[in-house]
Order: sequence, then structure tokens, then C-alpha cells
Amino acid sequence: MTTALIFPGQGAQKINMGRELYDTFAEAREVFQAVDEALSQNLSRLIFSGEQSELDLTANTQPAIMVTSVAAWTVLRKQGGLQFSDFSFASGHSLGEYSALAVVETFTLPDAARLLRIRGDAMQSAVPVGMGTMAALLGADLEAVLDICLEAQKDQVVTVANDNSVGQIVISGHREAVDRAIAIATERGIKRSIILPVSAPFHCPLMAPAAEVMAEALAKVDMRVPQLPVIANVTADVVADPQVIRTRLVEQVTGMVRWRPSVEHLAQKGVTEMLELGPGKTLAGLAKRIAPDIIVHSLCTPHDIDGYLNNRAAA
Repeated sequence: MTTALIFPGQGAQKINMGRELYDTFAEAREVFQAVDEALSQNLSRLIFSGEQSELDLTANTQPAIMVTSVAAWTVLRKQGGLQFSDFSFASGHSLGEYSALAVVETFTLPDAARLLRIRGDAMQSAVPVGMGTMAALLGADLEAVLDICLEAQKDQVVTVANDNSVGQIVISGHREAVDRAIAIATERGIKRSIILPVSAPFHCPLMAPAAEVMAEALAKVDMRVPQLPVIANVTADVVADPQVIRTRLVEQVTGMVRWRPSVEHLAQKGVTEMLELGPGKTLAGLAKRIAPDIIVHSLCTPHDIDGYLNNRAAA
């Protein structure tokens, strides 16, 4: 079986995520403690017993999801005696790309945490609160939504932010332009559009100031060739050279998250199983619509991991 590791992005966060891993496994505690130290913040306490509204702040959300994902990987690897050779690819959705790069040892864990804190702060401050928004258009295909965005712009920004799956396209930009795009979509028979509860219009040209910040931050960080091939969000293709990875991560701030093509690429490469490491089952749901023959295991608790390892041993 050819297996890929996949890592969730923003929206998967919830209070108490990863707590059972922390309480059960010393290796998970070490991961959380390393991130607390790197950020000079008790992020663990916020994740386990803080307020959801504080966890939802982008600057907290991004490292919080990453540390939970890396803890799940660390437990899985140690408890199962697994090696990188047991897997074929890694990929992550938006901030999840940083989780993937931390797991495959391109970044150190502390550097990944610090980069995501910088990324979250920069993305939040790039656009004044209330100026931008994001919306999901359900039941629409990519080409149709690209046309809708082009018509809706009118000297403002609205563009496709996420090509998530068949029938799920997310748009991002100025609030008025997004509203115009929703109206046009309705006129064209796209019956369901949902304004997303986000604090800024991510993955669109309005994030250009954040991209500049990330270019500077990434230039200062040591990076190594990944232990597994990584599928980059903005190209949906394999990336391995550290300098190219830097470039792709900068492009990702303003560019489209091409998740559907990324999963399709993995399927074409023969991937038959994915492990979604981190909170929630969002990526499993998307994969069912993109490549229904791929088996996806969502792993974020001792029970999840034990079940997977037991089934693996019995296979």
C-alpha cells in the first residue's frame, strides 16, 4: 500500500485537541513543550483549556494546529516503529504545508512554530478588519468560479483562494467584490454560497504585505531537503529543493491552495492510503470527493493511532 501523510489547515482547531496524546505519551508532551518554549507562550494551556475565541485568532490557530499534527505524527512513528521509508509523500492544506515540512524535517519544530506565528500575525494585519472576507461556493467548478470572479472584480480583488474538491471552491477578496461574486453565482445557478467565519481574506493578492514578511522570515531560516517528497499547495507538484520550497511558501500566501489537484496528483502517483494527522476529518471528507478509492485514516487520539497500528499489524 502506498501511503501519504496529509495535514489539516485552519478551521480544524478546537479546544482540547491533542490533549489525550499529551496526557498519554511523553513524546507528545515533548512536542507541545518545545513549541511553548519556541514561542515563549503557554500555547498548550490555551489549546487545552483556553477560550475558543482566543484559539481562533490566526496567530494562535496556525502554530496550534501544527503542534497537534506533529504530536500525532511523533506518537504514530514511535509507537508503531515506523520509518520515513514506510511512506511515499507528504502534503498539507495551507498552514498544514508547514506541518508537513516540520514532519519531514525540512524545518525544525521550533522554526516551524515561529514561522507560523509570524505568518499568522502578518496575514491578520495585512488587511484592515472588515475590508475583506472569504466565501465557499458549493456545487461550482473551478472554471465557472474563475469567470465569476473576473466579472465581479470591478477594480477590487476577488479571486479563487482554495480549489478544495469537486464542487467546493473558496473565493477571497474585498468584501464588496465577494458579495458581487456571490450574487453572480446565484444568477448562474450556483445555489449555495457561504460566507466563511474568517478574520481576513487569505490566499488572495490582498495578502501581498504578508508575503513580503514571510519572504524575509523564510530567508533567515535553515532548511533541509525533505525526508519525503512534498506536494506544494500552489503547484500541486513535488518540491524538494529548499530554495524552491521557500519560494513556494511565499507564493502560497497570496496564491491559490490547489488541494484538489494535489490529491489527484497523489492518486496518479499510486497513493492508495492517506493518514490525516491532526485535528478533525476535513481532509478525509475532501478526499472522498476527489479520489474516492483512496482510504483515509484521520489520526489525532491514542484510540485513532492504536486502531490504525493494530490494523496495519494485522494486514
